[in-house]
Order: sequence, then structure tokens, then C-alpha cells
Amino acid sequence: MRIEWPLHVVRRVAVSVALAAVVAVGGYFGVSWYQRADARCADGVVKQGPAHECVGVTDGSYAFADDLKGVEGRIRKENARVAKEAGGDYVSIAYMTTMTLTAQDSNSRESIRHELEGAYLAQYRHNRGDIKAAPPVRLLIANTGSEAAYWKHTVGELVARRDEDHLVAVTGLGPSTGADLAAVRELSRHRLALVASTMTADNITNIKNLVRVTPTNTDEARAAAAYLKSSNAYRTAAVVQDAAAGNLYASSLGKAFVAAYPDAHHALVRGKAVQTYDSSVGESWETELDLITTNLCDAKPQLIYFAGRGIHLTRFLQALAHRSCDWTGFTVMTGDDTTNLTADRLHEAARTGIPVLYTGLAHPDMYRETAKDGRRVVDTTSAAAFGPQGPLAQWFPSDPRDDGQAMMAHDAVLTAEKGAALADRGQGVPHGDAVARMFEQMQGNNQVPGAGGFLTFREDGSPVNKAVPILRLDKDGTSAFVEVSAAGGTPQPGR
Repeated sequence: MRIEWPLHVVRRVAVSVALAAVVAVGGYFGVSWYQRADARCADGVVKQGPAHECVGVTDGSYAFADDLKGVEGRIRKENARVAKEAGGDYVSIAYMTTMTLTAQDSNSRESIRHELEGAYLAQYRHNRGDIKAAPPVRLLIANTGSEAAYWKHTVGELVARRDEDHLVAVTGLGPSTGADLAAVRELSRHRLALVASTMTADNITNIKNLVRVTPTNTDEARAAAAYLKSSNAYRTAAVVQDAAAGNLYASSLGKAFVAAYPDAHHALVRGKAVQTYDSSVGESWETELDLITTNLCDAKPQLIYFAGRGIHLTRFLQALAHRSCDWTGFTVMTGDDTTNLTADRLHEAARTGIPVLYTGLAHPDMYRETAKDGRRVVDTTSAAAFGPQGPLAQWFPSDPRDDGQAMMAHDAVLTAEKGAALADRGQGVPHGDAVARMFEQMQGNNQVPGAGGFLTFREDGSPVNKAVPILRLDKDGTSAFVEVSAAGGTPQPGR
């Protein structure tokens, strides 16, 4: 049988179905819009991951952390001024690293803040300061998230801005980790100039368009060994090294020191000279450090070279302070990651009473040192900018920067700016490849007058005989400058 519906019923059913469809579609798009809006932190910045980290790229309009508002506000104002006054005749340089930190990151909030302060100083000096040059520079701030977990998103955002924002270089680039290295390789593939400010691992070499303003771990270890061997106080040494997979910093630092230290008058202790722990295995690494101190009690080295992150150093010092023997004639020497420790962590380390030396990346007192021929190893004008009368002290008066992070970030951005200035010939905005080619020409009178040392680069992107400050952790938890060393003995001097 065929059932025939009355016309008014058919109409009601049709209208109801249509309304339901409209509501369903509208609801879908409404929810989608809400989800997209909820995921957005600001222009170019979105929430990622279970912790909803705000990652991406900003011109300073969005602050990635409360303590960054002051410096990001200054960057935003300078960027707006450049955009207004220069029209389209400017270049953009990004500073990229982890801005949203967790306990898993080796950097501290202080170190990140100092990096941005140094980057802003370089932008200011280039645009309207003592080294003013064309083209004007806008500074973008790029956050890759904790442990650089969202580097793919942030790199994609930078690449998308390459033409619109005249992006020619990316600086900073984070510590020596696998994720940061992957980000560097992807940026290189997109033909941007790259300047690393704190990457020191030896295997980060021969990447197209990349240079770094830091010494390699090998050069740091050689500089440390050269300083230690200049004294008769350290004739025997042992190494404590993090064996965690992917910790390029620790592995290359330890290997280099083992190769550089022994000679006719200096030796590694007999037996197992390299003691390892694995920071990636739960909490057992703390137990391992306790057990290592027992082994060191038996070996009694005069020098312990700690090849590990700063966040592990404090635990190791505590283990040494509670060692089960009365052996006292030793000093701990370690690498530059110590400068990433917070002031509280440094005070905690100092309270153990263990003598600690370390190689830094830069220090404001380096400018006092001269080469054997009397030439400066640090540009005095750049160094003065970090002094008590310099602009940073005026802009951020309550924020001491003796950790060297601001100086390295400044030198990284300064290098990119110099590349842009050398590539600029009044023929339009230079592209990333052209800026990167200028790294080869930064020698002689064209070397970079860095606050942390004069910079000329090898073919593999590493600096030539970079000045390395030897620092001492004092009882009050502050860093004291000892002297300048270098892998080759004498740092690269100025002209």
C-alpha cells in the first residue's frame, strides 16, 4: 500500500529537517570557530600540547612570560618605529629559543630574559645607536616551546613570514639538543641565514648558512685544560659525564677534555677515569652521583671535570659535600651550562663549600684582558654597553647580567645585522642566502666587534680561537672573573 501524507504534514517535516540542518551546520562551524579562537594566543601565536603552551612568532605584541613583558615591550615599540619610518626598506631578524620553560629545560627564566635584553640592545645599536647601519632591523621573537617540542610549528610560522616580513636571519636557536638541531636544519633548507648564540656541541657544523658565536665544546674543553695546566695545582683529573642519549653538550664536552688534558705533567686518574651517570633514567641518576663520589674518594683526583648540565651540577656538589671520606684536595671544573642556573641554584651550589671553576660564554669583565701583543680580545665599545653606565643598566637597572647570556645573544644578532649591512647595496632588501654569504667575509677589518670577543668564522661555521672566560663560583653565589683563555692559547684579537 502507498501511504500518502497530507500536504501540511509534509511541509512541517521539510521545514523541521531544514532547520535541524541549519542548526547542525551552524553549530559545527560555531564550535570550530570557538576552538580556533580558544587555541589562539595572539597573531602568530597558538596553544600547543597538553600544557597549552603559547608558541609561535610575535613582534613583541605578545609576551610569552610575565618577566619578559618589559623587554618585549621595548622590542615592540622599536619594531613599530622601524615599520613606520622605513616603509618597506627594512629586514627582519628573529630570535628563536624556548620561552615557555618547564623543569625539563636546561635554561632558566633569567637566562632567557637576559638573551632577549641582549638581542634588543643589538637591534637598538644597529638602528639608532653607536653602530647605526642600513637596512633597519625589526626583531621578531620566536618560541619553540619547552624542550623545543613545537619547533615544527614555529619554524613553519617563520618560513611563512619570510617574504611578508623580509625575514633574512634567525638567531638564538636554543641549546645543543636534537630538537633544536632539527629546527636549524629545516631553517637552513629554507635558505635563511642562521646565527646560534649558545649552541656549543661539536657535531653542529657544516650546516649551510649557519655560524655560531660560541666556542665549540672541544674549544671550551681545550681552553679549560690550558688554564688548568698553567698551574701545578691540578696534576690529576677524573671526569664525571652524563651518558643520556641526545645530550650532545655532555658527550662532546667530556670526550674533548679527556683528549686535551693529559700530557707529560698531567694525567687522568688510574682505573676508571670517566665516571658516567644517565640523567634520562628516572631519579636513579641522583643515586648514581652519590655512588660516583665514593669511587672518587678512592681515586682522589685533584680536579674533577663535570661534563653535565648545570641543573645536575648542584646535585653532584651536594653529593660531594656529603662524601663518605675525608679527601679534600680537589676542585670541580665544568662548562658553560652553569651560566643557565638561577641565582637560587647558584647560591645552593655555593653553600656546599666545594671549589668550582667553569668556562663561561662571556663575562662583562673580559674587556680588561689584552692579547700578548697588547691588542684587546673584546671590543671595548661593545663591552661598555654591558657596563654599569651602559644602556642595559639604564633600561633594566634591577637585572644583573653577569651570566653572559645577554652578551651572547647580542653578538648573535649583531652578526646577523652585520651580514645584512654588508649584503645591502641599495638594490632592494637582501635575502637570507646573501646575508649568510657575508659570514665568509667577516675577517680582518670586517670581523664582528662582539661584546664576548672578536668574531671571525671557520668554514664549518665555528668562531676562530674564540675568547673563553674562566669563571669562579664565589661563596655568595656570584660569578667572579678569573682570566680569559682560548683553545689555541691566545684569543682572536681585534685590529
